[in-house]
Amino acid sequence: MAIATEHFDVLIVGAGISGVSAAYHLQKNCPEKSYAILEARAEMGGTWDLFRYPGIRSDSDMFTLGFSFRPWREPKAIVDGPSIKQYVVDTAEEYGIDEKIRFNHRVTDLSWSSQTATWTVRADNNGEEKTFTCGMLIACFGYYRYAEGYAPDFDGADAFGGRIIHPQHWPEDLDYTGKRVVIIGSGATAITLAPSMAARAAAVTLLQRSPSYLFSIPAVSPVARFLGRFLPRSFAARLTRWFAIIFQQISFKHARAHPEKMKKFLFDKLRKKLNPDFDIDTHLTPHYDPWDQRVCVVPDDDLYDALNDGAVTMVTNEIDAFVEDGVRLKSGETLKADIIVTATGLILEFLGGAKVSVDGRIIEPASLFTYRGVMFSGVPNLVSVFGYTNASWTLRSDLISAYACRLIEHMDKNNVDVATPTPQDADMTAEPFIDFTSGYVERASKDLPKQSAAPWRHPQDYAHDIMQLRFGGFDDGVLVFSRKAEAVEQATKKAAE
Repeated sequence: MAIATEHFDVLIVGAGISGVSAAYHLQKNCPEKSYAILEARAEMGGTWDLFRYPGIRSDSDMFTLGFSFRPWREPKAIVDGPSIKQYVVDTAEEYGIDEKIRFNHRVTDLSWSSQTATWTVRADNNGEEKTFTCGMLIACFGYYRYAEGYAPDFDGADAFGGRIIHPQHWPEDLDYTGKRVVIIGSGATAITLAPSMAARAAAVTLLQRSPSYLFSIPAVSPVARFLGRFLPRSFAARLTRWFAIIFQQISFKHARAHPEKMKKFLFDKLRKKLNPDFDIDTHLTPHYDPWDQRVCVVPDDDLYDALNDGAVTMVTNEIDAFVEDGVRLKSGETLKADIIVTATGLILEFLGGAKVSVDGRIIEPASLFTYRGVMFSGVPNLVSVFGYTNASWTLRSDLISAYACRLIEHMDKNNVDVATPTPQDADMTAEPFIDFTSGYVERASKDLPKQSAAPWRHPQDYAHDIMQLRFGGFDDGVLVFSRKAEAVEQATKKAAE
């Protein structure tokens, strides 16, 4: 029985923040284009629908995590996950984007044909295969595997008498009231979980192999609160957003240019927040410079307060094995636990793990170079939305979404069907796609696309991206445009080689 195929001018994959941003810009700038959104989950929201552990929140302020076209108007900067999800849902409903979403459509295969200048997209819809075609594909998959998080093989895990939980799949029935909890990890998830669980647990131990940099900020923005007293709400929201953007960019660049000064600043703040007997050298002094990995936010000093009053204990050591009643450390000490939470990170995944092919050739992600952090070498008509690692994801997803629309308009104006980033140098120096030393990045680096000299770079600079993605031209000699017939000829020639 033949499978019916639906055709759209544009397909968007993913109904999280990036997907909603892409849909908004498409509706605004290319209203004549037909489009649909394929979403693997039963609900929209992406990350903010998946993660449901205690205290789940953003590590970025809502003024920059919010959409540029619908700014966050509340003075509270750091908000919980359900509030972020609701903001995304409300935005989609306000602009009619929710009507375009096909839920429970997990994309498994992306196949480009130069013969037709289209992508064929196959999706699993609750066991039934659905097929779509489109001229332009906007990939908003996110950057990590939704099906599972990273969990090291801990010796003795089967011997542990309690429950082992990964935050990516938090059980609805988990009652940790009066329980002893050991949280393994030092990143944003662990830093969030510890004070949140401490309110009900008998004891919470934050066990880390190595520390992260921490920085405390007020959950409610003083800037937003001040501006809200004198200015209309919408204007105050936009001003607060720009203040947050500028602060992020300046602090990041200062940290990279003057790491020792930034270390001193962060440690001076810690000493003021923590009890004098807290061992900062052991527990909160990382072995890397600030922003070599992401700096973790501590809203309203919640973790510091929990450490100061003993509700949370921080231990820096390596794990020897899990035992029946807890975690045995290499120091010989055993941390007693009824519940172990493995906040050990994510598994990065390219384009949601879908199989990708161009004219019948399977594409290996590691063989690709990123073009302006937006497209990939030799892959036509595919725009990939990947945000910032040093600032809010949404800042870049908004820019890329607008760029995709400008690209579509440029192609229509010049009567071309295909846009393909094409390397001019066969011997480009390959560098990691993400300039970060975090474990989840280094584990996946060999399997991700690479970057090189401009324009084959994935920038982490908002000002640079504004100029390139919002105002930059397309005729750079690298992004090659062609009509359908020309694309077929080029594909045949390449296959012959």
